Amino acid sequence: MERQKVIDRVRQIADPILLSGGFELVDVEYRREARGWALRLYVDKEGGITLDDCARISQEIGRNLDVEDFILTPYTLEISSPGLTRSLKHERDFVKYRDRLVKVITAQEIRNRRQFKGRLRGVKENQIQIEMEGKIFQIPLSDVVKANLEIDPFDGSRPRR
Repeated sequence: MERQKVIDRVRQIADPILLSGGFELVDVEYRREARGWALRLYVDKEGGITLDDCARISQEIGRNLDVEDFILTPYTLEISSPGLTRSLKHERDFVKYRDRLVKVITAQEIRNRRQFKGRLRGVKENQIQIEMEGKIFQIPLSDVVKANLEIDPFDGSRPRR
């Protein structure tokens, strides 16, 4: 089965399980690594996830994946926290982390640059707004190649894990 189809099917199976437990599926990776195939789910909840949460989620999702049995190659299932520098992939992520320090890389140059590190000021009309060096940069969501939260030493509201 094609990699993206595996990811999409895993999302279909994992989303309802996680939502019913108060968790959010942040991202899914299915990739070949040195030790074989890895299926990695990044999961979060308000206040962060614990090791016990990861173990419970792994058991429940693992059972469901075994029943469905659509992944033809042996793989290792991993459940992980997205971490403090989590990826921002969806518009809801940019809304949720408003006023946080972010790093964004774009496909096209915007005002002669492709990397932006600044304060996320919001999302408006499918564009994220980042404040850098006293200026607001408008970046189309469709042009974002990669976006992550950055650790902000001056932000006392950052969640503790």
